[in-house]
Amino acid sequence: MAEERSSDTPVVWLLMGNRAGDNSQVLGLGEALGWTLIEKHFEFQPYEKFVNLPWGAHLRGIKKDRSTPMSAPWPDLVISAGRKNEPIARWIRARALTEEGKRTRLIHVGRPWAAPPNWDLVITTPQYRLPNDPNILHNETPLHRVTRARLDEEAQKWAERVAHLPKPLVAVLCGGNSGPYPFDRASGERLAVAADALAREFGGSLLVTTSKRTLPETTEALFEGIQSPSILYDWKPDDPDNPFFAFLGLADRVIVTADSVSMMTEACVTQRPVYLYDTGEGMTSMKENPWLDGKAGPGAGDPKMGLSRWHLKAHVYRLTMRMGPQRLTRDIRIVQQLLIDTKRAAWLGDGHPDPHPEPLRDMDRAVEAVKSLFEE
Repeated sequence: MAEERSSDTPVVWLLMGNRAGDNSQVLGLGEALGWTLIEKHFEFQPYEKFVNLPWGAHLRGIKKDRSTPMSAPWPDLVISAGRKNEPIARWIRARALTEEGKRTRLIHVGRPWAAPPNWDLVITTPQYRLPNDPNILHNETPLHRVTRARLDEEAQKWAERVAHLPKPLVAVLCGGNSGPYPFDRASGERLAVAADALAREFGGSLLVTTSKRTLPETTEALFEGIQSPSILYDWKPDDPDNPFFAFLGLADRVIVTADSVSMMTEACVTQRPVYLYDTGEGMTSMKENPWLDGKAGPGAGDPKMGLSRWHLKAHVYRLTMRMGPQRLTRDIRIVQQLLIDTKRAAWLGDGHPDPHPEPLRDMDRAVEAVKSLFEE
């Protein structure tokens, strides 16, 4: 990201972390603002969890010699996401006020660990269940970097490579294990069958991509099980030919594993019919789960699968959501149900979503809320 400063627009520091989903939201919001952007990258100490308390304002959790330097002139705005960057953002605000008498505004995306009043604006989504405070913007889905122009550009790079495949093209986006929801070998086998069935229904082909979180055993089962005409991509780190956005751009329909709120959102941005794949079944299901719904206890095993560690994780997960601090837990089923209710998506195997779904307006709302901070 360019380091040049412009006197005509606010200067924004983007605090980058080690989670791709968090970074995508921070970058996406910064790019949508169109202001002067400067990325700040950090390497964290192994003991950072013990010093990064929710109320601190310091740099004790980072390796300063391996992180981007930070000094005056200080920014007008800091955008952060993730627990590790919170004390850094507060430190920047304190330094700006002390050295320059400047009010640096702080925006946090997702779920803050510090109390919401510590931020000028929190941009959140339903799974975090934050309160309806004046400085909290409740969006339907996470922010992202997907635009139609970007999808079309990436699709063009792969156009010749998919030209031989029967249309329509169905993209299949794979995530990984999430909380009590397994995406294991058995789940990969079921996805292959379900994706094949959808491709056969429309006489089309599959464009399948895994991700960093997809287990090798899941990838193997999925790829071996697919019988339809297809292109199969196994995720590689730092691969310049990663087809994720190209597949989204080329897709006439999209299947996405429902473990990732970010991937579900990126799929819906295409405004193509989206199908959510339930990576679990029975006691590990996302769609209908008696353990998470409080209709079964830890002694109620699945007659097909027996009592497994995933059943125990589901029980602990349910107890944490019910008894733990609400703003420190999340329930991705809230977002899944929102996408189903608005007909932007359907569960794979349960019919079809709206062929012309309503577009997501979350980025527009976020940009408007940020710019209003500078109109006061």
